[in-house]
Amino acid sequence: MELRQVEHFLAVVRHRSFTRAAQDVHVVQSALSASIRKLETDLGAELFDRTTRRVTLTPAGEALLPLAHRIEGDVESARGEVAAVTGLSRGRVSIGTIQTLTVLDLPARLGEFRTRYPGIRISVREGTIPGLTAAVAAGELDLSYVGGPLPEELTEFGRWHQNLVLLTYPGHRLANRRRIRVADLDGEPFVDFTGSGLQALVDRAFTEAGVRRDQVCEASHVPLLVDLVAAGLGITVVPEQVAERSGLPFARVTQPTLARTIHLTGRSARLTNPAARALLDHLLAPAPARTRPDRAPAPRSSSR
Repeated sequence: MELRQVEHFLAVVRHRSFTRAAQDVHVVQSALSASIRKLETDLGAELFDRTTRRVTLTPAGEALLPLAHRIEGDVESARGEVAAVTGLSRGRVSIGTIQTLTVLDLPARLGEFRTRYPGIRISVREGTIPGLTAAVAAGELDLSYVGGPLPEELTEFGRWHQNLVLLTYPGHRLANRRRIRVADLDGEPFVDFTGSGLQALVDRAFTEAGVRRDQVCEASHVPLLVDLVAAGLGITVVPEQVAERSGLPFARVTQPTLARTIHLTGRSARLTNPAARALLDHLLAPAPARTRPDRAPAPRSSSR
């Protein structure tokens, strides 16, 4: 049974005439008659008694009528639902973020988006880079911010540069330095940001430089990581804005310079979700002065 056949059936019921029904649905009468015959063949029963004077429903037609009305109503509801989504008066969008996202104030930008599109429901997921990239590739997330090299299977919509610095504590021997070479950190006690893409970058840089780190403590949450450094357990590497917000001493790391790229990604260049397209446009548009990336505070939970 095809939707068009149901529409033709209901038109004949309304007009009790094949001629007027054909005019109503804008097809020639022969096409309408063929559509009804095909429907009767598919259902295995005649739906109308046809005479030269009138067209009436058979018992089979009477049985089909309430179901046909239900199908018609469901189709109209579906059209309304789709129109609401495409018109952005309703819908859902999901976005992922790393903990140390500092290139923009994501909660503020999402708040602006929600004000503009109050009917759209927003889902935000925080996670590790491998987990977020896998979720985007699988279609679980429409968009995500990730750090480091971008997997080939994802599409990049935007990129930003993120400086990384050494975070210390008052009284540490390097607390008054503004620039520090990686070689100066040999044997230093470190608090590691365990399981994060940022930590993997740090491990790689120190290994390539032949510098040994003394891992004395680890944390998986940025605020706790900062608190552990403040308590004097060790030093760590964090994005510059996180260090600025902490109030602790920090220094640029050189030879090599520590930095990474932050990407806004999706599964393909063409986003099929209208709400996701609208959110992408919003996130890539210039931010109001209070949320510009160069002034963006480190989020309370910042990139893994």
